[in-house]
Amino acid sequence: MTRHSSELITPRTVEAVHARSLDTVALGNSFARELPELSLSWQADHACDPRLLVLNEALAAELGLDAAWLRTPEGTCLLVGVAVPEGATPVAQAYAGHQFGGYNPRLGDGRALLLGELVDAAGHTRDLHLKGSGRTPFSRGGDGLAAVGPMLREYVISEAMHALGIPTTRALAVTATGEQVLRETVLPGAVLARVASSHLRVGSFQYARATGDLALLRRLADHAIARHYPDAARADRPYVALLDAVLTAQAELVARWMLVGFVHGVMNTDNMTISGETIDYGPCAFMDAFDPATVFSSIDEGGRYAYGNQPAVAQWNLTRLAEALLPLLHDDEQQAVAVAQEALGAFAGRFDAAWKAGMRTKLGLPADVDQAVATELTTDLLTLLRDGHVDYTSFFRALGAAARGDVETARSLVLDLAGIDAWTSRWRALRPNAEVMDRVNPVYIARNHLVEEALTAASDDGDLEPMHRLVTALTEPFTERPGLERYAEPAPTDFGRYRTFCGT
Repeated sequence: MTRHSSELITPRTVEAVHARSLDTVALGNSFARELPELSLSWQADHACDPRLLVLNEALAAELGLDAAWLRTPEGTCLLVGVAVPEGATPVAQAYAGHQFGGYNPRLGDGRALLLGELVDAAGHTRDLHLKGSGRTPFSRGGDGLAAVGPMLREYVISEAMHALGIPTTRALAVTATGEQVLRETVLPGAVLARVASSHLRVGSFQYARATGDLALLRRLADHAIARHYPDAARADRPYVALLDAVLTAQAELVARWMLVGFVHGVMNTDNMTISGETIDYGPCAFMDAFDPATVFSSIDEGGRYAYGNQPAVAQWNLTRLAEALLPLLHDDEQQAVAVAQEALGAFAGRFDAAWKAGMRTKLGLPADVDQAVATELTTDLLTLLRDGHVDYTSFFRALGAAARGDVETARSLVLDLAGIDAWTSRWRALRPNAEVMDRVNPVYIARNHLVEEALTAASDDGDLEPMHRLVTALTEPFTERPGLERYAEPAPTDFGRYRTFCGT
């Protein structure tokens, strides 16, 4: 469990704290060293009064970082980037991207820095990255800063996603800077320290391809293979294998999102990682009532990134990756296009397989149930949920009780009683496994009204307790616990239509 940053360092930890110093933190710089054309050496802005708001102790331990030391002034300075170990090379990364379908050839880290790379307890290399650390040459007129609310939002949602078993970037810490950030109003500033398998994106490859430097594109692809898909290096066609691996990772990721009702909200190509981890928790949210047309982002007026559009958008983004990789797929351009099209053609089938397998598990269907029957059951149920505006998370959790004989809880959530009775009769005849269902259908998700309540308390009143209580519920999403009933309930009727913002 995450300990609150307000906890005091006890005498027992003093010796350990003094034994640590900034220079004992080893930050690698393989990205900056191997791909200097894709980054600019840069430093974080000075934070006038840094104060740690929340620290992810479990993640710190995974990274080999001493949580008690991170709470010291020296540790806090690392978390906002104003002090880094000797030999570290903080950089702002360069990348391009399609944003809502429009191409921007030069995006990059406009308010972020890659401090360097850590090797975690399992021997995996992971990026330590800042968000809100100040202007860079990629800021494009922005102030490079971030506010407390959006950074705490990233902390809450990323930990919820991690607990749900969905590949994700994670938040190590959120630190108030003591500065003010001007948005629609004046807000307290903050820096997020984020951890990822890497920050390589589809947009990274778009940028490298746009330079016309084939050697750079090849080095980037080799870097991605070494970092994420080492088996591809041994394939007959390594770069085809790289594309294929990213396609698979993203197909499975988006299916996992959708199985828990998650809407990313800003699936631009600069927000699609090569590793297959979820990144950027600005306009994202979880659905309450099931509806494929659900959109939360205030700027997604056309519904490009609606819940039901996410598989198609992912495939569109991956087509942009394939375009960037064309010179590496085959020496002949026409044959390279054919290779890319063949690879891309597998995406829909892989997403479909991941979605269907996930839905079978959510419904607790035994292995001997024919897939055609499972698909029909899924389609009919989702139609009932959509037409009745039924809370997605509550209903699927209640189905576990229905599999045990308590049908009324799930039934009471649906308007079409005749329809749900007929469906439930068909489903229960297949003898669904309630225990399997309870392992994948969460009790607690990051419900929008609870997230807003917690962030408002933190931003307006400096009260972090609502956020800590919410995170406590979210870190064990499949275990129902006494005293947490309100965290399982849908939004109150007066909550209204929910809108999210990018946080810039």
